[in-house]
Order: sequence, then C-alpha cells, then structure tokens
Amino acid sequence: MPNTSSAFIIQNAILSAKLARKAGNRLSVHGISLTEYLVMDYLCQCPQEVSRIELAEYLGMSASGVTRLLLPMEKNGVVEKVQNPRDARQSLVRLSKTGKSLYQDASVSFTHIAEELTSGLSETQLSKAVELLVKLG
Repeated sequence: MPNTSSAFIIQNAILSAKLARKAGNRLSVHGISLTEYLVMDYLCQCPQEVSRIELAEYLGMSASGVTRLLLPMEKNGVVEKVQNPRDARQSLVRLSKTGKSLYQDASVSFTHIAEELTSGLSETQLSKAVELLVKLG
C-alpha cells in the first residue's frame, strides 16, 4: 500500500491521463490535440514571442519534443517562427492570425469540456484544487 504522498502522485497521474484523453477527444473536432491547445493557450497569454525552451519548460517537455510538436503547427499556419533580433541562432514562436482564430474556436469547446469534467465540484473546491496544483508545479 503506497504512502499518502505516493497515492497522491499516482491518483494525480491517472486523473491527468483521463482528463487529457477526454479533452483531447473533444478538441479533435478542431483538428488539434490537447498539447497543441496548451501551446496556443500559452502563446495567446504571452505579450510577445517566446522561445522554444520557454515553451518546453511550461509544457514539461524537452526542447526537441516542442520542436517536433511545432513543425506541423507551423506547416498548418497556426504558429509563426520569428528570428530573435539579439540571437540569430534562436528562433522564437508566436501565434499566427489563423492560430488566434483557431484558438478562439477551440476555447469555446475547451470551456464546455472543462465545465463538464468538473461539474461535480463546487467553485470553492475547484479554487482549492487549482491552488494546490499551482503549489506543486
């Protein structure tokens, strides 16, 4: 029998996988995965272009994993590569006009998904859960 800390991590990992699968299935109608949605959400919140390394840290992925994730998004016009004016070796990325439109459409679906998946919790419970997860992150 795992201790409380281990049980928490196990349950969180299982819950995360289930929520990701359900949200990903719903977002597929927009032609995107949950991870792609998270990329668009982060880029939409940022006031300027971001490095792939910053994006990798945010998503908990490797820089090469982010590069592989962004390639089809670039090809489909969802994100744009921008040259870093201070360091030509480093490329930055931002959401394109097409990406912003796709993000807005997908956000409506995502909000519905999120509300459905958390409907058994009160607003207070949700706030406390978010607070706990932020502390762990």
